[in-house]
Amino acid sequence: MNLIASFLDTAERHGERTAIVAGPGETISFSQLARRSGALAQGWHRAGLRPGDRVLVAMPVGIDLYAAIAGLWRLGASIVFPEPALGFAGLRHAVRMTQPRALLTSGAYGLVRLAVPELWRIGLHLGLDDGMVGDLLTSVEADHPALISFTSGSTGKPKAIVRTHGFLAAQDAALDPLIAPQRQDEVDLVAFPVFVIANLKRGTTSVLPNWRLRRPDQARDADMLRLMVGQKVTRALVPPSIGEVLAGAGALPLQTLFTGGGPVFPDLIERLGSAMPPGADVVSVYGSTEAEPIAWQPASAISAAQWTAMKTGAGLLAGRPVASIGLKLFDDEILVSGDHVNKGYLGGEGDADNKRNIDGVIWHRTGDAGRLDADGMLWLRGRISGHCAGLYPFEVEAPSRFWPGVRRSALVALEGRSVLAVEGDAACLPAWQEAASAFGVDMVVPLARIPLDRRHRSKIDHLTLKKHLAGQ
Repeated sequence: MNLIASFLDTAERHGERTAIVAGPGETISFSQLARRSGALAQGWHRAGLRPGDRVLVAMPVGIDLYAAIAGLWRLGASIVFPEPALGFAGLRHAVRMTQPRALLTSGAYGLVRLAVPELWRIGLHLGLDDGMVGDLLTSVEADHPALISFTSGSTGKPKAIVRTHGFLAAQDAALDPLIAPQRQDEVDLVAFPVFVIANLKRGTTSVLPNWRLRRPDQARDADMLRLMVGQKVTRALVPPSIGEVLAGAGALPLQTLFTGGGPVFPDLIERLGSAMPPGADVVSVYGSTEAEPIAWQPASAISAAQWTAMKTGAGLLAGRPVASIGLKLFDDEILVSGDHVNKGYLGGEGDADNKRNIDGVIWHRTGDAGRLDADGMLWLRGRISGHCAGLYPFEVEAPSRFWPGVRRSALVALEGRSVLAVEGDAACLPAWQEAASAFGVDMVVPLARIPLDRRHRSKIDHLTLKKHLAGQ
C-alpha cells in the first residue's frame, strides 16, 4: 500500500479541477500536483533519498508543501514536522528526537539552516527542483512510518508521534462520514493540514488560510470574507479562535463550518449559527493529536434540553463517539483505543503517563474528563488536572460565557481554592461573583487577558495563568 496512491487515482479522475488555492492567482490542479510530486520524487531519488529515510520539513504552508508531502510519500520517506508554535526550540527538539537523514526547506525557511546548529549535522539537503520527469510510487507495508509530528507541549515536553500509512488510512476512513463532500462543487477553507491531505483523496478543492497560522487570533474578518466570497467557499474547517473572528464578521457564505482543536463553547456555536444562512450548520469536532476524530456534534442535532444543560453546568456536548473508536471512562478520564489512536510515542517517552494496557489493548489517556449520558452521548467536562472543589472547568466556563460582559473565562485551583479568572468588562464583577458563588466557586478574578496556547490560540494556557494569578 501507499497512502498517496488514492490521491494519484483521484488526480486521474479529476484532472484539471483545482486541488489547492494558496493565494490570489496561485492555484494548482489535481493533475498538475500529481505530475509535480512525481518530478520531485524522481529528483530526490536520484539525490540518494530512499524508503524509510526521515526528512525534516521546514516550509511555509502552501502548494509547495503539499507537492513535497506527496513526493516524499511516493518515495516511502518519513516526513518529520517540527511543532511550528515552538519556533527554533521545536526544530532543535525534532532533530534530537528523530535524527533525520535529510532536510527540506524553501524560501525564507532556508535560513533555519544557519540559525539552528543541530541542522548542520544533517548531510542531505533537498530542494524543490521539479525539472525531472517521473512517476515513482513505492509500495510499503501498513506499519511503514509516513509522518512524525509532535504534541503541543502545553502540558510538558512535546512528544513525538509516529503515524504509519495504515494509521493515516484508518484516520481517513474515520473522517470520511464527517468531511465527505455533499456536492461536486464543494470548496473548503482549510486551516488544518490533515484535512487538506484528506481532500486530495476526495477531489475536494482546498483553499488555504490568508492569515498567519501561528496567530489566528489576529486574523481579520473582512479579509476572510473576501477570500470566501472570491473563491466560492462552501465549507470551512477552522479552530475556535478563527470561529470567534468569523462570528463577528456578519453574514457568512457557508453551508457548513467545522471547528475543533480546542473547546467549542455553546455561545460560539450560537453566534456562528446566527451568522450563517438558513439550513447551514456548525459542527464541533472533538479529538486530539493522538486520536482524531473521537466524536463530533452538529449544532442542528442539539436538542433544547441539551442546550439548556450546556448553559447550566453539564459540560460540552461532544456527540456520539465515532464507530471505529473504543471509548471508556476511568476515574472520569476519557480513554480511547482503535486503529486511528496512537499506541505509543517515539522512544517510549510519555508512554507511562499517557497509555494504559488493559487486557492486552493499548488505551490512550486523553487527560480530559467526560461522561456518557443515557443515550451514549459524550460530554466533555474539562481537563482532569483542572478539577477543583468538586468542579471541572467546562461545567463553569461554558455557563459563564453567557454572563454579562464575559469574553473568556478559566477555572483554576489556587492554594486550595477554586478561582474563576474572567476576561471581559470588569465593571460586571459583582454580577460575576454572584453567579460564580451559585456554582460553588470561591473567588472571581478579572483579567485584561487570559493567556492562550501557542498552537491554535483556542485553549487556556493554564501554567502561565496560574503563575500570573499567584503573582497577583
